[in-house]
Amino acid sequence: MAELYFADEGALRRYKAKRIAINVFLYAFLTLFALFMLLPFVLMIVGSLTEAKAFDEFEQTADFAQLGFKNWSFSNFEQIFSGKIVNRVTGEISETTSFAQFYLNTIISAVGSTAVTVVTAVLAAFAFARLEFKGKNILFASLLATMMIPGELMVLTNYQTTKVIGWENTFSALIFVHGVSVFYVFYLRQTFQQIPNELYLAAKVDGVGDVGYLWKVMVPIAMPTITTIIILSLMGAWNSYVWPMLVANGSWKYSSNGYDMRLVSTGLMSLFNTQAKGMSAIKIAGSMVVTFPLFVTFIIFRKYIMRGVSRSGIKG
Repeated sequence: MAELYFADEGALRRYKAKRIAINVFLYAFLTLFALFMLLPFVLMIVGSLTEAKAFDEFEQTADFAQLGFKNWSFSNFEQIFSGKIVNRVTGEISETTSFAQFYLNTIISAVGSTAVTVVTAVLAAFAFARLEFKGKNILFASLLATMMIPGELMVLTNYQTTKVIGWENTFSALIFVHGVSVFYVFYLRQTFQQIPNELYLAAKVDGVGDVGYLWKVMVPIAMPTITTIIILSLMGAWNSYVWPMLVANGSWKYSSNGYDMRLVSTGLMSLFNTQAKGMSAIKIAGSMVVTFPLFVTFIIFRKYIMRGVSRSGIKG
C-alpha cells in the first residue's frame, strides 16, 4: 500500500487540517441533506397526530406551537378507520369505507400478484439461463424489447381485454394482469447465469430433473435476488394507482352487499376529493396510514435489496 511522506511537520499538519476540513464539510452537507429529506416525513407524522382544529390554525398562522403535545390526538386515525368523517365546521358525519377494508384489498392484491410474479420470473429465468431450445436468444431479445414500450400504451389494451374476459371489479384483474415482469425475468436470469453450469451437469448425472435442480440448487443460491424481487413487487403493488383506478373502482362483481374493491391508493384519493375535502389533518393522517407500511418494510428489508443488487452485478 502506498504511503504518504512529508518533507517537514508543517506539511503534515497542513495535510491533516485539510483532511479534517473536508470531512467536516462533507458530514455537515450530508447532515443538512438528511434533515431536508426527513423534514416532510416528520411534519407528516406530527400533523397526523394533531387535532384538526389546531392544524387548521397552524395552516393560517404558521404557529408551530399548535403542533405541540398539548394538541395531539388520535382522532384523525379513528375517523379514517371507522369510516365516519366529521366535518369540523358543520359537525356533519360523512359515511365512507373504512381504511381497514382498503388495507385488506391491497394486501390480497399485493400478495397475490407478487406470488404470480415470482413464480413466472423463476420459471422463465431458469429456462433462459439453463435450458437449450431453438430461438431462445431471439425470444429473450424480443422480451427485452418490450421493456422499451411505455407501460401507458398497454393500459388501454389490458383494460379492454379485462372487460372482455369479465374481470372488471375483481381481484383477478389486480393479480394476473401484472403477474409477469420482463425486468424481473432479466434480473433473475443474470443471477442464475452466475451459478456454475457444472452443478447443473452434475445434477443431471445424479438423475435430478430440471424442477428438482431449480428448487434445490438455484432457488436457494438466488434467494437474495428473489427476496429483492418480492419486496420490490410488494411495494409496486402497494403504490399502484392507475390500473386499480380503471379496473377496481367500484363494488366487487360477485358481492351482493356492495363490497368496495378500492385499494389504499384509490381510496386515499377518493377521501381527498370527497369526504375529507378541505380537511388537511384527515388528509395527512390518510397519507401517513398509506406510507407507513412501505417505510417500515424498506427499513427492515433494505439489506436484502442491497445484497440482491450487488449479487446480480458480480460475475463468477
